[in-house]
Amino acid sequence: MSIDEIISVIEDFAPLALQQSYDNCGLLVGDREQIVEGVLLCLDVTEEVINEAVKKGAGLVIAHHPVIFGSIKKLTGTNFTERVVLKAVRENISIYAAHTNIDSVWGGVNSRISEKIGLKNPEILSPAGGMLRKLVVFVPGDHVSKVREAVFRAGAGHIGEYDQCSFNLEGEGSFRGSEDSDPFVGKRGSIHFEKEIRVETIFPGFLESRIIESMIRAHPYEEVAYDIYPLQNRWDRAGMGMVGDLDSDIDAVLFLKKLKVIFGVKTIRHTKLLQKQIKRVALCGGSGSSLIDAARRSGADIYVSGDFRYHDFFEAGAGMMIADIGHYESEQFTIEIFYELLTKKFPNFAVHFSDVNTNPIHYF
Repeated sequence: MSIDEIISVIEDFAPLALQQSYDNCGLLVGDREQIVEGVLLCLDVTEEVINEAVKKGAGLVIAHHPVIFGSIKKLTGTNFTERVVLKAVRENISIYAAHTNIDSVWGGVNSRISEKIGLKNPEILSPAGGMLRKLVVFVPGDHVSKVREAVFRAGAGHIGEYDQCSFNLEGEGSFRGSEDSDPFVGKRGSIHFEKEIRVETIFPGFLESRIIESMIRAHPYEEVAYDIYPLQNRWDRAGMGMVGDLDSDIDAVLFLKKLKVIFGVKTIRHTKLLQKQIKRVALCGGSGSSLIDAARRSGADIYVSGDFRYHDFFEAGAGMMIADIGHYESEQFTIEIFYELLTKKFPNFAVHFSDVNTNPIHYF
């Protein structure tokens, strides 16, 4: 199977457009047209992981963390990144990373953590802004269903748990074709009035080309009249972190013990124990210090993430706990998402979990 076929499944679920500006998601090493007989899933790519991929016959390694974050000006093997990339090239192993794009998408890393903890009615903690667009297109009445269905299939019309959302208003359009035109209705050189439907729907901006192309193919007019408007609405199906509620209140100590079991951690760094019971939980896989204020505003009793610095613990305030379960530990279930996406699409393809624990942090 080609690498392009494999990674397209992941990118359909977690588009690269959702990655943060500092990130480096996508195919980092290799050729999209290369044929591979299996993939190896991991959180981090190390030399040991490359050796494992060779042993298991996996020509593609899919990782959560990009092994290449910054620019590479030379390949001499003088640092960790260079050594891994050199080894991958020598062994003909391709490397792909889905990082903040799969963190940001609904059903991604933070959704999986919420499921593991057992949160009910989860919401995005910090929804993405400025990503939504509105499409307005004018369609003759007999063709409106075909055009609507085309843009819906291309990804438009989703609002929360609802799809195929649109607003439709009847009106009358006018146009006059030149002598070189080929009008669907009316005559060249004569103004024509046509009963039309104004169809409005929304979509994420990264799907614009696909949606417009589908709309034009389905539309009967030679020249399609349509508008695209940028929206300032927050997109509640994408963004960083998540917040939700437990089935019932729980003592802080018991909740921390629950986290230790779920995430297999030996120790949790945390702020002072709350006297009140814990009900509302905010979380973010990986490094979550930037979302402390968002967690507090969400009304969370505790914020669970990793990589908190010393002064971050002061930022929690008196009404919210912070629990640091570790970066690696918080994101360890990401490979389950990769596995489910690929095996559902390609049930007979070899998809392996890495046996290598790539967590660089050890506890004594």
